[in-house]
Amino acid sequence: MSSPLVLMDAASLYFRSFYALPESMTAPDGTPVNAVRGFVDTIAKIVNDRNAARLVACLDADWRPEFRVAALPSYKAHRVAESGDAEEVPDTLTPQVPIILDVLDAVGIATAEAPGHEADDVIGTLVARETTAPVEVVTGDRDLFQVVRTTPTPAGVLYLGRGWAKAELVGPAELAAKYALPEQNAGRAYAGMAVLRGDPSDGLPGVAGIGEKTAAKLITEFGSLEAVLAAVHDGRDRKLTTKARNALIAAEDYLAAAPTVVNVALDAPVTQDRDDTLPATPADPDRLTELTKRWGLGSSVPRLLTALERRAER
Repeated sequence: MSSPLVLMDAASLYFRSFYALPESMTAPDGTPVNAVRGFVDTIAKIVNDRNAARLVACLDADWRPEFRVAALPSYKAHRVAESGDAEEVPDTLTPQVPIILDVLDAVGIATAEAPGHEADDVIGTLVARETTAPVEVVTGDRDLFQVVRTTPTPAGVLYLGRGWAKAELVGPAELAAKYALPEQNAGRAYAGMAVLRGDPSDGLPGVAGIGEKTAAKLITEFGSLEAVLAAVHDGRDRKLTTKARNALIAAEDYLAAAPTVVNVALDAPVTQDRDDTLPATPADPDRLTELTKRWGLGSSVPRLLTALERRAER
């Protein structure tokens, strides 16, 4: 199989790095750089272990897009800071994000974002656009399971929910087996299950009385969320129990709005700062040397550069 296009869920990965590594990892001036070093090390692991030829770090232009809030005001509402317009981010992580972006730019690794959209939407759109190479999405967020596919090229999710050592590559077959969903449309089925199940961490209440197993069973039995909802008012369809039908009727307003929130965009206005081909050498070596020294990033940056050199030699 040809080398994959790797799409990194950047915020998910630098949050994971921040919490996985101690804040005692600091620059010479005392600034914590644990998220920076962990993120750079993650890229090196991807290059070494996944045989990536192309890579894009996908960014949140808006972590709580207006179109999702308009559909469901509770979406991520509990994450809004007292100011009302920003996500609660640890004080020592916030200053590290610009450093990460500076390093990516100096190395020559592509970043992408879409105005008014989340990184999930950037990833969904880039997956939808790709027609030549297999795609691997690297994330710690299960929401992105919905992008798995078999055609026109395979797309899977390298899920880091339990860390790199226990990373799982989840494609349609693995997703179907894990959640008892139909394999032929596992990604879309997962999104439908997620609507019914809900997700308190994102402010999605779900349908009362319908947990993950029942949601998966309904999606599998009817084939899609749309078919489940169509059966609610079809008195001739006896596959839907009275209890489930009543629960779905009671949640009609939520069910009308939730797909807009749960489904990733496939046509977001993505802008990318450069070609996604991984460089063999840094785009700006002098600046990268300065950043490495200023922020105390050796051995992480040298490790990444070695990985890129070896990748180019294969």
